[in-house]
Amino acid sequence: MRKFRVDAADLAASRKPVTHQSNGEEDEATAAAEGFPMSFTKGLEHDQATGRVVDPAQYTAFVAAIDGGTSPAFSDGSITVSGQKKRKWEAPTAGFVSDLQGPDAQAVTMPPAPKLGSDELTFEMAEVYELAILRDVPFAAFRDGGHAQSAAVTGSVARLSKLPYANTRPSDGLTAQNVFRGFAAGEDVGPLLSQFLLIGSPDYSRAGAKDITGGQIQYGAQTIDQRVPLAIPRKDFMTTRDSWREVQNGADTRVGMQAQLFEQDEPRRFMATPRDLATYVHDDALYQAYLNACLLLLASGMPFDPGFSDLHGVGRDDLQAGGFALWGGPHILSLVTEVATRGLKAVRWQKFNIHRRLRPEALAGRLEYLPAETKTDDSTDARLAKMQQDLLDAGTLTEIRALNARNNATHFSDEGETDLLPMAFQEGSPMHPAYGAGHATVAGACVTILKAFFDTSRELRMDDKGRPNFVLAGSSGDPWAFVASDDGSELVPYALAEGEVLTLESELNKLAGNISIGRNMAGVHYYTDYSESVLMGEKIAVGMLEEQALGYFKEDFIQRLTTFQGEVITIGKAGALKADGTFYLERNKP
Repeated sequence: MRKFRVDAADLAASRKPVTHQSNGEEDEATAAAEGFPMSFTKGLEHDQATGRVVDPAQYTAFVAAIDGGTSPAFSDGSITVSGQKKRKWEAPTAGFVSDLQGPDAQAVTMPPAPKLGSDELTFEMAEVYELAILRDVPFAAFRDGGHAQSAAVTGSVARLSKLPYANTRPSDGLTAQNVFRGFAAGEDVGPLLSQFLLIGSPDYSRAGAKDITGGQIQYGAQTIDQRVPLAIPRKDFMTTRDSWREVQNGADTRVGMQAQLFEQDEPRRFMATPRDLATYVHDDALYQAYLNACLLLLASGMPFDPGFSDLHGVGRDDLQAGGFALWGGPHILSLVTEVATRGLKAVRWQKFNIHRRLRPEALAGRLEYLPAETKTDDSTDARLAKMQQDLLDAGTLTEIRALNARNNATHFSDEGETDLLPMAFQEGSPMHPAYGAGHATVAGACVTILKAFFDTSRELRMDDKGRPNFVLAGSSGDPWAFVASDDGSELVPYALAEGEVLTLESELNKLAGNISIGRNMAGVHYYTDYSESVLMGEKIAVGMLEEQALGYFKEDFIQRLTTFQGEVITIGKAGALKADGTFYLERNKP
């Protein structure tokens, strides 16, 4: 046993060290004088006239507390917080800890975030604005034609397509079918929402039992309901300067949340709109969607990875030893949740210790408070003015101003037009920086575990009894997919395009993208918060699996999975290997 622990430690130590690097905006010569405009300042006092921190020295003290790495440093009086601050900064010291299995929190990294003045950041901000505009449009309309509200989606596509960065994601151009989706294989096929966020466990054992369209997931002797509370349509938050500044100061505006967010009788429905998905990711248990997916797959009798074929009878019926604590349901159920805590610690290191990227709500505030006359040099205000003009030229900001004027007149003080980002939650973002995203890191880690354990080549086709199921690739059954009806009252069939079929792999990829981008739909994250974090989460899961593989002494153990970037890797006692025999997680040369 000692040798195993030493071998695992040697494996971890052999991985190539990473270099952490921010985009440098916080270190610019003018950053302090300008009130650290591109940094996360939520919880400090913000000026009523400029929208920026009143005292930049308090942000410097905040960073010093982060670097100190102890919780009391945030409460010793060195940081003068806003008088409205009631919310606590969330786990700013979590990145300083280590674990005995899997990469340490500091052993994985993300590239620098897009900078102000780049086409990429302007496009990311436009995406978040457009998602707010479409927050109440049914998911069924997110395809090319065929729905009464498809024009709203194509309008967003047209506006986004005017921006220079549009031709890079995806490379063949934006459409209603591919907009606001993740980058992994299969995410642009079929409905926008993964089937794992809609369907229930198949139960064909009892007469009259509901099929998967009932949305009830078997959880032991209980069930999990896939439906969510109905948030009040067309009601957004933080669209006035006073409410925006209150939130930036850290006020606890979630008081009376039920009355502000949901219909009074709290009807539940299947997720039918981006607002519904935002509701799901508001208070989920982070690994919740992946635990649900695992329960669904186990209830469906989904086979494990073909590499398990001789392990304790999980792949062969002629063996008299079956999987349970090893190679069985409890094994995968515990692992898919365990990896989440590794991801959360790693992403906290990125958020607080490296990048400290401001949230979209704050960037929108920078645009709203921008002086009427700005310099034409490379100052922060000049770059903000350029972003503002680009968003006006594309038409996005014009739509936002009109949306905010209607929202303010209906729900709040009639303040009229603002450039502020309409938020799905009254408290806006959590009390931690934007980059990376906790939900996306956990998504990358948990979905990687699921892809490593299950046979992801399975297709969503009708089985030999004409029931929707997960069957062998190439089976003759018709492909199936469901989407919520426009009112969310039921699941209805979705007409796939000719030749399309959903696979287990594509729907797991889509699940990771949905949960991550669902946070963008709420207004609390940018696209790269998702795209870079999900890859970091994948590395964490792979590192954990390859260290665990060393502990399976008696049986030849191999797992195969396709990464989010489409690379097939195998994980076993030799490590996680790419097709060319090199290590997926780079190692030092011997």
